[in-house]
Amino acid sequence: MQKSFFDLEYEKQAEENAPLASRMRPTTLEDFAGQGHIVGKGKLLSRLIAADRLTSAIFYGPPGTGKTTLAGIIAHQTKAAFHVLNAVTAGKKDIENVIAMARENIGVYRRKTILFIDEIHRFNKAQQDALLPSVEKGDIILIGATTENPYFEINPALVSRSTVFEFKRLEAEDIRQILDSALKDKEKGYGGMNVVLTDEAAEHLCSVAAGDVRKALNALELAVLTGEKNEKGEIIIDLDAATECIQTKALQYDKKGDNHYDTISAFIKSIRGSDPDAALFWMAKMLDAGEDPKFIARRMVIAASEDIGNANPMGLVVAVSAARAVEMIGLPEARINLAQAVTYLAVSPKSNAAIMGIDAASEAVRHRSDGKVPAHLRDSHYRGSEALGRGVDYRYPHNYPGGYVAQQYLPDDIKDDTFYHPTDHGSEKAIAERLSRLKNTK
Repeated sequence: MQKSFFDLEYEKQAEENAPLASRMRPTTLEDFAGQGHIVGKGKLLSRLIAADRLTSAIFYGPPGTGKTTLAGIIAHQTKAAFHVLNAVTAGKKDIENVIAMARENIGVYRRKTILFIDEIHRFNKAQQDALLPSVEKGDIILIGATTENPYFEINPALVSRSTVFEFKRLEAEDIRQILDSALKDKEKGYGGMNVVLTDEAAEHLCSVAAGDVRKALNALELAVLTGEKNEKGEIIIDLDAATECIQTKALQYDKKGDNHYDTISAFIKSIRGSDPDAALFWMAKMLDAGEDPKFIARRMVIAASEDIGNANPMGLVVAVSAARAVEMIGLPEARINLAQAVTYLAVSPKSNAAIMGIDAASEAVRHRSDGKVPAHLRDSHYRGSEALGRGVDYRYPHNYPGGYVAQQYLPDDIKDDTFYHPTDHGSEKAIAERLSRLKNTK
């Protein structure tokens, strides 16, 4: 269909008024910055694009890392028909229309169809299911872009029929390269405006963008548009201007996504690794991102037994007290209780003997022992139990010196097993010494 004058004028104006981040999108792989692990020379995705042999794929990664841009490059380089849907606004009818066109392309023109769906994780199950038969038969080549872990948020059958490519945050040098291109490009950027970006300002933009090139380009655009020319006709973007235009560092955190799990993992590992500074940092990140403080407190209660245990039994007391304080007080004050608890746990001596013990005991229960209670340990409080031999020969420890007497407590088939191996860390050293003495008592 021939476009009207108004359609052509709209497209022209839309292109001219598009944000810098949109104007600077590259159209070839050679100009694409970052993601060398998937589109570098000789890598699978670059080979598929070059050969125009692309199969269904999921582009997964943080915002501003090039997912949509790479889809645009594919659109420019492929011979296939290319359709774009956004899961925020598209519905099942839109999917059906594209599938119908794709079948026509195959039947009439012998041409493949690529369907790019931005934010595919926002499609509900019915919408994702509608794609499955066409992907499976090859009617469409699906490219889905998502910031959420596809193994959690996308239909497993759809994921299994696609290749997942993980996009990583851009390195500072990649963002700097893109900023420099925007300053030099006379057609799409500011090459004709005599803009000077100082090294300090560039470093700040690259750092604070936190791997999101769109954020850096938006800040550069704001700085240029609000900057004033000096007597030489230059727009100088110094550190103060850059700081004002980007201001705060974006927190890469989603309470249901990878960043949630990655951050809590770093938090627990910092406690386990006895680094109170790192533990405080990760906790601050979670709190600033709006994480539920009760969730953080629960994880500390687990760590108090899993990683500290009897090396410092007070760790569990402190963690439980902090969890209770969170319920009683709430934020913002409860962050102080959490900070006290996490620093206490981080500097405590560590032992995982308790969890190793319960894991070993569980393995014995499931695989090696019949779990039969020895006769002398069985209940002897009901009538006839003595005649049945239950409880007979049991030795009451309090009747012996030191409140201890050696006797068998485990089932016969694992009577010599040891599950709890206390360390020599903190208070557990005394426990280990006491156990050793008891085991040598006849």
